[in-house]
Amino acid sequence: MPGRAPHATLNGNAPLRRPVGNSNQNMDVIVIGGGIAGVATAYHLRAAGHRVCVVERHATVAQGATYGHGGTVLPTPLDVWFGPTFMASRQNAKNGVISKTGFNGLARQFVKQLATLQEPEAFNRQYGRLRPLIEASRDTLADMETRFGLEFEQASGLLYLARAGHEWEQTQAALELLRQYEVPHHVLTPDECAAYEHSVRTEPEFAGGVLFDQERTANCPLFTKLIKQTLDTQGGVRFMLGCEVSAIRLEGQRASVELAPRPGTAPRSREVDVIHADAVVVAAGHGSLALLERLGLRLPLHPLRLHTLVAPIAHEECAPHVAIVDAVKRIGISRMNHRLRIAGGAVLQSAGQIDKPLGEAVTKEALALLGQATHDWIPGAARISAALPWEGVKLLSPDGLPVIGNALHPRLFVNAGHGPAGWGLACGAGKLVADLLSGQPPGLPDDTLAALRADRFQ
Repeated sequence: MPGRAPHATLNGNAPLRRPVGNSNQNMDVIVIGGGIAGVATAYHLRAAGHRVCVVERHATVAQGATYGHGGTVLPTPLDVWFGPTFMASRQNAKNGVISKTGFNGLARQFVKQLATLQEPEAFNRQYGRLRPLIEASRDTLADMETRFGLEFEQASGLLYLARAGHEWEQTQAALELLRQYEVPHHVLTPDECAAYEHSVRTEPEFAGGVLFDQERTANCPLFTKLIKQTLDTQGGVRFMLGCEVSAIRLEGQRASVELAPRPGTAPRSREVDVIHADAVVVAAGHGSLALLERLGLRLPLHPLRLHTLVAPIAHEECAPHVAIVDAVKRIGISRMNHRLRIAGGAVLQSAGQIDKPLGEAVTKEALALLGQATHDWIPGAARISAALPWEGVKLLSPDGLPVIGNALHPRLFVNAGHGPAGWGLACGAGKLVADLLSGQPPGLPDDTLAALRADRFQ
């Protein structure tokens, strides 16, 4: 139904007519959030035959956390945000994560829970649960890419580098998983790293690297916008941009969302803009938490403030032809045409402080980590002084896995908490939500589905 809200109206009382989970009937679905998770979910819902309305508070899609995504498309065992290398050192300069003062009990508990996954056995088990979603996302993304001939600055090759011997030791559990799952990769000496990627210097000495010549980097915001254009052309998906959801209503067989008044509009004493539909999918990133908490669903996802620098290339002969990833600091450097995208610089702080300015000193420290990593691995490649900074918030779960699926009510679904590594996961997550909502077999193992459910934290 192009140009209209899906069967539901503003200020209306359209009754629900179709039960969620009946694969023979199409439904009207509201997706909250116009980032990569929300747009990918809308795409898969539409592909399943449903009518979709995407509500996004920004003026266009891909303006929140999606805008600052690093280039890595899918995570490997070396860059998931849990396991032996994540926060293995409490010295900020060594692990690439800055802990802002003022941690409260919830933040400390969050870090403590993640630390339990540093043990190789726990790490192996948790990655094993995530891997089916990674592979499903690979297939789903490839189908979307080839079906529409999309070009979004794709490039093959990721080279993970480790500095010191003890850092190299921390990667061994991940290397064992690569061998176990037969993931194509090459373990390289420093000289072999430099021979493959001319921009990497062997001085000062470093421990070694791991090359994934079949993994890719790409431009996530551009991909998200291209998918929106595709949906605009095909019809069946309406984008309500510049609209913010203030509340979700779940009343028996009814699902609806309330819209906050637009800035600058005259306040109305009684009327509230409401959209009714058959189901609601919450895929609004950090904004998901408050909406769900008002319904009584408190997810222990923690906001992680991330930073990105987009820097022009300083000297072409120094620029890398594959993406460079600092395996311990989790800083990725990927080339996009004539610029480099440098992503990382994570700041952990109390959730209650996340809406406040970070502070000049901490921001400067985070951006300095990005600049230093670029200088360490590919000196002379980037004009850091001319780089454009970005700062945003992404959600990380205490067990490292996203929250995907039905929650709290038969007509409520959640797609959030994908973390900073591998934006392509959102494509597989969107397909999973569409399958679950449509009553179709999701094609993932039961232990993976259970590990992604919102009620696992209970």
